[in-house]
Amino acid sequence: MSIEKDIKNNGMPWEDSFGFVQAIKVGNMIHISGQFSHDDNGNIVGAAPIDNEGNILDHSNMAVQMRQTYLNAKQILSHYGATLDHVVEEVVYVTSIDQVLAIAGEIRKEMYGTEKPQVCCTLLTTPRLAFPEQLIEIKFVAIV
Repeated sequence: MSIEKDIKNNGMPWEDSFGFVQAIKVGNMIHISGQFSHDDNGNIVGAAPIDNEGNILDHSNMAVQMRQTYLNAKQILSHYGATLDHVVEEVVYVTSIDQVLAIAGEIRKEMYGTEKPQVCCTLLTTPRLAFPEQLIEIKFVAIV
């Protein structure tokens, strides 16, 4: 039995080199791969400074990266005629729990356009994400 998948990409180089898609819609569910703060050319917006070994020196660009991550998610959702209002779950991966806890509430309110976003959320910390300069990545599930 085959599942019908509506697949979306946005032309980033890692889609082919790593071998994944940005989003898949199956039935009324949209599964969005971890999004991060890249621009349309694949450059990290608000890249964290790193040392010669690739260690993050400063997490203060977390807010810049988080906003761009949500903007990228909005773009992917729009391919399906969806918005952040359709999101039911997030999994947030960060390199600093303290930094994200200091900024996430206000940014999430801003991005979702409501005082209390109605989204299930899991928050995890990790020493490193896909790119050394990356501070945050968010995976989304939406229902349309």
